Amino acid sequence: MKPPSGKPLGLNFGFRIGAGVLIPILKLITKRTWLNVEKIPKSGPVVFYSNHVSYIDAFVFAHYLFENGRAPRFIGKEAVFRIPIFGWILYKAEQIPVKRESNSAAVALSEAISALKMGHAIGIYPEGTLTRDQNLWPMSGKTGAVRLALAAGAPLIPVAQWGDHKILAPYSKILKLFPPKPISLMCGDPIDLSKWQGKEDDPAAMEEATGYAMRILADMVGQLRNEPAPSQLFDLRKSDLPRTGNFRKNKRR
Repeated sequence: MKPPSGKPLGLNFGFRIGAGVLIPILKLITKRTWLNVEKIPKSGPVVFYSNHVSYIDAFVFAHYLFENGRAPRFIGKEAVFRIPIFGWILYKAEQIPVKRESNSAAVALSEAISALKMGHAIGIYPEGTLTRDQNLWPMSGKTGAVRLALAAGAPLIPVAQWGDHKILAPYSKILKLFPPKPISLMCGDPIDLSKWQGKEDDPAAMEEATGYAMRILADMVGQLRNEPAPSQLFDLRKSDLPRTGNFRKNKRR
């Protein structure tokens, strides 16, 4: 991976292909409300994190950033990179695969840190999977996003999104393309992580920082939904649901 260049910053061959195909489709099937785009840094390292309610979240998230100055590198599940043609485009766009619930997460984190030190933007979903909350609120998150930002000295910025699930519901295979669905994305201010600076190897500190970051994100989602977020976020680790995969299908078994 090389330092970012082009317009939007970070543009490369893979992004040109992906954007050329996907953005016209997204413009056709969505009615977009993009808020606080002026808060998206136009240069320099940055970690964007968001909530996860649909398989198409990353496309909409990338569209929001792409048309407002940044071509991000996402940390995404390894299985997606094995899809013919699509996986090739992801590799060409320098996206970062990770095998969830495995030691390979450390490799992905190291690659992401290197990208940040070059000045790239990284996109990440701290929940690690689609939300299990029955009302689609953000869950508690894993510590990777906070650790990544602290290790690279990069700002950690929340981007709340809402509406993607109306196109593709969680774990559904049925796309509802028309009429175009309203979706909203909103960029927040950088999270103040000064309290946890230098504590990347302290699990308790990283859990506390992640809880703080996810609380801010949940409240931003509440603004988009025009309702208050729950005071206590769903914690997947304290439930009997599987950490990854279609938990509804697994429950039926």
